[in-house]
Amino acid sequence: MKEYENETIKQIDEQLTLRQLGWKPFFQIQLADYPDHFPARVVRQDTDRYQLLGARGALVGVLPGKTRLTTFSKAELPKVGDWVLIKNSEENRETGLFVIEHTLARVSKFSRKQAGEVNDEQVLATNIDTVFIVTGLDDNFNLNRIERYLIIAAGSGADPVVVLSKADLCEDIASYVDQVREIAGAAPIHVVSGVTGIGLETLRDYLAEGQTAALLGSSGVGKSTITNYLLGYEHILTGEVREGDSKGRHTTTFRELCRIDGAGMVIDTPGMREIQIWGSEESAIPSFEDLDSLIISCRFSDCQHNSEPGCAVTAAINSGQIQPDRLETYRKYQQELAQAAEKQSAGMRAQKKLERRNFTKSLKNRPNKKN
Repeated sequence: MKEYENETIKQIDEQLTLRQLGWKPFFQIQLADYPDHFPARVVRQDTDRYQLLGARGALVGVLPGKTRLTTFSKAELPKVGDWVLIKNSEENRETGLFVIEHTLARVSKFSRKQAGEVNDEQVLATNIDTVFIVTGLDDNFNLNRIERYLIIAAGSGADPVVVLSKADLCEDIASYVDQVREIAGAAPIHVVSGVTGIGLETLRDYLAEGQTAALLGSSGVGKSTITNYLLGYEHILTGEVREGDSKGRHTTTFRELCRIDGAGMVIDTPGMREIQIWGSEESAIPSFEDLDSLIISCRFSDCQHNSEPGCAVTAAINSGQIQPDRLETYRKYQQELAQAAEKQSAGMRAQKKLERRNFTKSLKNRPNKKN
C-alpha cells in the first residue's frame, strides 16, 4: 500500500511541475497516444542539441537523423516553447542524450516569413499565452513595424500586448500612446522604463504560474532588460544602443525559455530587422477594424472601394471619416497576405508531392515476400 501511495505522490508531483512549466489539457489529450513516453519542454536549441526541461529535470534532447531528412519545412522541427515526447528507455538513460520521438501539436505559435529570398516559415516562439511587442520611445519608434507585429500576432493564437519601453527618454509619452492606440485594436498598451522601473511590475500580471510570454522587437529596445527584471536577476547581457539611430547590438543571439521563480515562463528573442508577414488571407489586421466594419456595409460583397455605388468606404473617405492613405495601406497588407497564402499553398503542394514520392520509394524498397 505504501509503495502505491509513493507512486501516486510521484505522479501528482510530476503533474504539478508540468503545469508550472505551461502544461495544459490540450497537451495531456495528445499524450494518451504515447503511453511509453514522457513530455519535456524545449527551453533552448544549440545547433543539433535541444535543452529540455520537464518533471524529471533538465535533459539534453536530440532528433533522429530520419526526422531531419524527411521534414519538409524547418518550421515542423521542435522550437523553443514546444513540448516534445521522450521514450522511457534504458538507452536514453545510459547515454544521457534523450531522443525526441515526437513534437506535440502547438496551442499557439508566432511566425514570420524567413528573412531573405527563402520561402519558408520561421517559427519564433510556440505555446505562448502572451506576446509582448516591445518598441522604444526613441528613434526606434515605428508605427508601421508595430502594425506588422500586430498582424502576425493576430494569427498566432496568443494575446498581443504593446510595450513602449525607454519612457525615461521620452518627453511626450501621451502622444506616442495615442498613436499606438489608433492601430492596436484591443491590445493593451503599457509604458515602461528599465532605468526608473516604471511600469515593469505591471508586466508580471501576465505571467501567473503556468503562463508563457515571449518578448519580440528589434535590437536595442530593452527586451533583455525587461526579461532580467521579470527573472529577478541578471540572466541576459544587455548593451548600449548607437547614438543617432538608437539601433542596438544583438546582445541576445538565441531564443531561450526561462522560468520565473513563483510565476510563469518568459522567452527572450533576438532582435529582428525584417518582419515579413506569414499568414492567410483571412488573417485579421487589428489596426483596420474600422475599415472591416465599413466593408461589411458596402452594397456589393465584391466591392473594390473605387467608384461602385453604395460603397461605405468611399462614403467614409469623402466625409473625412477615413483618410485615403489608410485604404491604400489596408490594400497593401491584404495583397501581402494573399501573396503569403499563395506561397504557403505552393509549399504545401510541394510537401504533398514529396510525401507521395517517399511513400512510393518505400514501397519499391520493401522486400519481396516469397510464397
